[in-house]
Amino acid sequence: MDLTRIIDTLYFTPRYHKIERYAAHAAEIQQRVFQRLIQKAKDTEWGKKYGYASIRSYEDFANRVPVNTYEEIKAYIERMRRGEQNLLWPSEIKWFAKSSGTTNDKSKFLPVSHESIHDTHFQGGIDAVALYLHMNPKSRFFSGRGLILGGSHEPNYGGKGLVGDLSAILIENIIPIGGYLRVPSKKIALMEHFEPKMEAIARTTIHRHITSLSGVPSWMLVLIKHILEKTGKQYLDEVWPDLEVFFHGGVAFTPYRHQYEELIQNPNMHYVETYNASEGYFASQNDLSDHAMLLMIDYGIFFEFMPLEELGKENPKVVPLEGVELEKNYALVISTSAGLWRYMIGDTVKFTSKNPYKIVITGRTKHFINAFGEELIVDNAEKGLEHACAETGAQITDYTAAPVFMDRQAKCRHQWLIEFAKMPDNLQRFATILDDTLKEINSDYDAKRQNNLALQPLEIIVARKGLFNDWLDQKGKLGGQHKIPRLSNNRDYIEEMLELNKIKD
Repeated sequence: MDLTRIIDTLYFTPRYHKIERYAAHAAEIQQRVFQRLIQKAKDTEWGKKYGYASIRSYEDFANRVPVNTYEEIKAYIERMRRGEQNLLWPSEIKWFAKSSGTTNDKSKFLPVSHESIHDTHFQGGIDAVALYLHMNPKSRFFSGRGLILGGSHEPNYGGKGLVGDLSAILIENIIPIGGYLRVPSKKIALMEHFEPKMEAIARTTIHRHITSLSGVPSWMLVLIKHILEKTGKQYLDEVWPDLEVFFHGGVAFTPYRHQYEELIQNPNMHYVETYNASEGYFASQNDLSDHAMLLMIDYGIFFEFMPLEELGKENPKVVPLEGVELEKNYALVISTSAGLWRYMIGDTVKFTSKNPYKIVITGRTKHFINAFGEELIVDNAEKGLEHACAETGAQITDYTAAPVFMDRQAKCRHQWLIEFAKMPDNLQRFATILDDTLKEINSDYDAKRQNNLALQPLEIIVARKGLFNDWLDQKGKLGGQHKIPRLSNNRDYIEEMLELNKIKD
């Protein structure tokens, strides 16, 4: 029995009408969020330190509270993990999301409060469905179950709470009706080891009525291929004929889109991008013809934005939502109902619209290549790879890139390590198209490539199958929301991968 239209009319349509107010009332909505957060936290240790009780305006807040990274709040979080409370946020903090935003040996542990679970993370998931149902009035979303692919968690210090992937924390706290609508079971969803989890999910879901998928594109693709191998089917819609939407986030979808379109032949399949992270749920796609995402401004998050040219300055300029400009790159700064205050999460975004406010993710503040003044960002890389794949018939599983500062012939270049799901018709042609596209979309890169003087043509090294998963596994980060660093300004990551590329061929 399909209850989608009834559920949509009673619950999701009223919420959609509230979201429609974003366009005309954005500044007002964000101001209410700001006042609520400040008032709630005024008696915490942090709130007393910065005089939250006497803050009357955004200007007061910006003048008193510095922009922070994880290093500035790490001491507070360590104390919270050992049981202290009322430090950054007044309610009890017993959950810590192990950040997927870093792939080095040191993990970040972000506080997750009861409020942030409900007013941000769960609300984000609900609103993603509300927006999708509006985009697809013929949906039969609630005629089946949603398959949600998540990570795992483990006990905190001395058993005081739990730490783990944000997805695992949400699954652990999901309300009963949410648990009924999703698969796999909580026991399977929270399994620690990735490969047994994939087998258990496949075994218990291939005969279920699945209408939606949610997860990170790279890991969901692994699951899909395992299910097809297990069932002997060629296409996923042979297994789940009523599958209609994949809510994806965590990594850019561009490198994976063609593989999904080959494995899911249903012409009515939809792909909806979401921007959810350990720190909060920030945006959802609200137009299937526009890859930009609607900034969700009435959650427990107050947004600020730092122009990229301000990064690293002692007193950087930061603007609230109403101060942003279109088509300009900003580092995202947030204050949240989990006690992150003016926290720079490390992502960069660009606004494509201000009525309502819509963004695209352009990269990471630490994931770029600027070894020779070329200022290459992840957004450039994704567009270049998309064009090269389209022109050569290639499909990409994963990739990373880094500079070669000077080889034995005193030549500098970019080195790309790419694992192909489908090799290009000509690897050198692929490299040339990628290089030419980067020149077209990045004037700094083009200038450095002129006459091969500062920067030689890029180099592509083909990664063996499974290299990137092996690298993550070696670091204990296989599965969940962990991801490969796309661009790096040094060779630390790529050298490890190149060494591993020689093994297990």
